[in-house]
Amino acid sequence: MDKKLIGIDLGGTTAKIAILTKDGEIAEKWTIKTNIEDNGSKIVRDIGDSLNQKLTDLQIDNNEFYGIGMGTPGAVNYEKGTVKGAYNLNWVDEQNVSEDLSRITGLKVYLDNDANVAALGERWKGAGEGGANVVFVTLGTGVGGGIFAEGKILHGVKGAAGEIGHVTVEPKDGYDCTCGKKGCLETIASATGIVRVAKDLAKEFNGDSKLLDAIKNKEEITAKLVFDLEREEDALAKLVVDKISFYLALALSHIGNMLNPEKIIIGGGVSAAGDALLTPVTNYFETMVFPAVRESTAISIATKGNDAGVIGAAWLALPTDEEE
Repeated sequence: MDKKLIGIDLGGTTAKIAILTKDGEIAEKWTIKTNIEDNGSKIVRDIGDSLNQKLTDLQIDNNEFYGIGMGTPGAVNYEKGTVKGAYNLNWVDEQNVSEDLSRITGLKVYLDNDANVAALGERWKGAGEGGANVVFVTLGTGVGGGIFAEGKILHGVKGAAGEIGHVTVEPKDGYDCTCGKKGCLETIASATGIVRVAKDLAKEFNGDSKLLDAIKNKEEITAKLVFDLEREEDALAKLVVDKISFYLALALSHIGNMLNPEKIIIGGGVSAAGDALLTPVTNYFETMVFPAVRESTAISIATKGNDAGVIGAAWLALPTDEEE
């Protein structure tokens, strides 16, 4: 009998749950709402109950699974299986996630940070193509990342490895970041950062521009709108994309020169811009890196989208050769 894996990608709005084959192919997937009431005390119970019900419906026994892998926001203690500081879940204090979910489901639970599991998903079945050295950068409301080096996900001493969004790219005149620093990549290259850059550049822009008109008319400005207009050769939009591409490439060049991964994969909502983002970032990146890095490290757009998290989470539960 080929055993299966379970992957869970927990977010502030929903929890995505999937049953996968050992080869990382999704056999079943579903979503439940994340109930953050009462300090998030119902979240793990809801996930466990949903999973138990699904396995009952499918008539699958626990002995058909290696275990559960789960990605979660917050600071994760990988050895203890605990999470704290996941503020969008109302998990301020430490939560015994692995222990609690294991007790409910009867399966062993492996826990990691949500950005790390997305990196693992892309590395295992997506744009990373199984490489031993892959870096994942996610551009969404914020900027996150995960580093897969020499065949292992890097956590760091305090679990802060991969905080790519807080690489300083504009130390002198940069925007204030929610982390307390100034000039972090997140303040420029996130979806909210791109809008901030657009509104700032609009203040000194005098030419014709649909983006400028939209800002003046107080219309809703989004990162998608900026990239859509850039494709239409809108002059202001082109300036915005050029600026954010420069700073993103600067941060990625530090990663490239430090780690020399096979791939740096860009994911998250902003990555939907595709080549409109990839081309200028790659062009700047190639002028900023050591020659050997330029020849061996490629930048690409993520391919697994919203499935990356559950796929990467499931990978956590894969047994080693010795365990099988």
